[in-house]
Amino acid sequence: MAEPGMEPEPERGPEPVTAEAVLRELRLFELRCEGEEVPDKLVELCLSHGLGPVALANELLAFVTSKDLDLQLTPEGLDAFEHEVLAKRGSRGRRGRDERRGLLHDIHSLQELLDEGQEDELLDAYSTPSKGSQKRGNSTPETPRPKRAPPSRSPYGLFSPGSFSPSVTPSQKYSSRGGRGEVVASFGSVQGPAWSGRGGCAVSLFGCPEQSLSKPYKSMFQKALDVREVLAERVEELGEVLRRHHGLDSFSSAVLPAQEPVTVLGQIGCDGNGKLNAKSVLLVGDREHSGGGQVPLDLSELPEYSLFPGQVVALEGTNSTGRRMVVTKLYEGVPLPFHTPTEPMAEQRMVLVACGPFTPSDSVAFEPLSDLLEVVARDRPDVCVLFGPFLDAKHEQVESCQLLSPFSDVLQLCLRTIIEGTRSAGSQLVLVPSLRDVSHDFVYPQPPFPFPFPDLPKEDRARVLLVPEPCTLDIDGVVFGLTSTDLLFHMGAEEISSSSGVSDRFTRILRHILTQRSFYPLYPPSEELNVDFEALAAFAALPVTPDVLVTPSELRFFVKDVLGCVCINPGRLTKGQAGGTYGRLLLRRERPGARTGDRTGDRTGDRTGDNPEENPRDNPGDIPGDAPRSSPCVAAQVLRI
Repeated sequence: MAEPGMEPEPERGPEPVTAEAVLRELRLFELRCEGEEVPDKLVELCLSHGLGPVALANELLAFVTSKDLDLQLTPEGLDAFEHEVLAKRGSRGRRGRDERRGLLHDIHSLQELLDEGQEDELLDAYSTPSKGSQKRGNSTPETPRPKRAPPSRSPYGLFSPGSFSPSVTPSQKYSSRGGRGEVVASFGSVQGPAWSGRGGCAVSLFGCPEQSLSKPYKSMFQKALDVREVLAERVEELGEVLRRHHGLDSFSSAVLPAQEPVTVLGQIGCDGNGKLNAKSVLLVGDREHSGGGQVPLDLSELPEYSLFPGQVVALEGTNSTGRRMVVTKLYEGVPLPFHTPTEPMAEQRMVLVACGPFTPSDSVAFEPLSDLLEVVARDRPDVCVLFGPFLDAKHEQVESCQLLSPFSDVLQLCLRTIIEGTRSAGSQLVLVPSLRDVSHDFVYPQPPFPFPFPDLPKEDRARVLLVPEPCTLDIDGVVFGLTSTDLLFHMGAEEISSSSGVSDRFTRILRHILTQRSFYPLYPPSEELNVDFEALAAFAALPVTPDVLVTPSELRFFVKDVLGCVCINPGRLTKGQAGGTYGRLLLRRERPGARTGDRTGDRTGDRTGDNPEENPRDNPGDIPGDAPRSSPCVAAQVLRI
């Protein structure tokens, strides 16, 4: 306390860390430096470990004295000092902070956490610790936690103002890939210059604007009753289609005992939380006839079947006890009719489809995207459909938050590069989001990207179409079904089947999508998906059977003709660190109402997985007594990037 009449001495702030200040403190203990780089190294130690000149001098004196070392400081000695003393000191500080995590915090302890720059510890202070659990570290002593990337790795350095120009180290494995431009899957037989665009193509969402998701919506608040109502209405709607198509009189209760064969309606489910198998299948009966009751199914009498959770089916069988139904017949679903355009297609069209990620997993360089834009500039497709993720939430550097720019800024930069990179080709650009896009709404169905470029030229704005996920597209009268969700992988993990002949799982799953009339008929959905079921019923139902269905997947690429619909999995543009694939399609439509049986017959050998004894009534494009419908997709290919 200061005496009366005397001014109190002002508090001295922490001494700035300079080479002179550090050397002055060392001279007090007769510690000397050997070499010009030692003073700079001492300053670096102070800044790296949060020490002042006095504290560093004390630590150095204790280290030299305990090790009985010379008072002459060398670079090698400082490295040993940092490894043996300062590193352990830092771990003790972290341990002390870890002990404070479980304590109650007041304003002073919270400020201490902020002053130490420990935002993660501050967030953990508001979480509820679980007994016996410990947060798993992101690194091991052998592989230390990566530091934040230097400013040169900022995504803003990836592009030049006018064109794509990677300025970071590209992936070595991607750069050394082979087979560039190789055709790995094909459909039809078109060669040479036909694979090029003509321009002047009309692209729009199919159907009424009210049927398409156009803006974000409130989600994450679903009542179980509302979900049940959506599922019940879907069962009733598809049940009526099955009843009329197969000429069934009426449905019976699935839970009441019946000695005679009865026909029941319901939804396939599993009797537990595990994977569906032949012994765990049950039928959740419809609301009108079975009151939503459940009954286990015995499939031993069925020679062939293909089932998945959520599938709406009509079954025939006996349920003598009311506790188990022995199924003897399975009525398959019915696809919707195709769209019949009224205007003729002026000339053939080429459509290019590609799915992200657009960067290898070990690099932030968008080199695959650059290669794809070169393909677009060379082939000049009429329409270019690109599926997300454009900035993948599963990318290593996104997961570890090593990007120095906000995710939304990186996404806008990527989209702008795509728009400007396709300007010379004049292609119509369709951008489909993905639930793996880190900066977009994580809900299915997913609204389209907002248009963030008011400064774009009018010509660019006219040729860019931002669509929701999923969606149905109209390209000069040819209907495309588009979805970036890996439905093949999700349904393939849950579907069970029994067949006496050769069975193709991809074809079975694609038939289910078309006959269940939904882009995502699986229930319960995959844990990777956040589904809003009311929006699912409104915006993810198929309005018609599409002429072309594009379903990118992690599974192997393919092109198939299923029930008259050309289904293509173009794969992903990158597969980890390696290059992937993309697809292209050639469209040519005959006069409205014209049917050409010859071309369809010529392509029969390309229909992988089709059943040659297929019932004509199951093909919505067939008309009794007329030739088969001719698909407007005359050729398709999957190529390596």
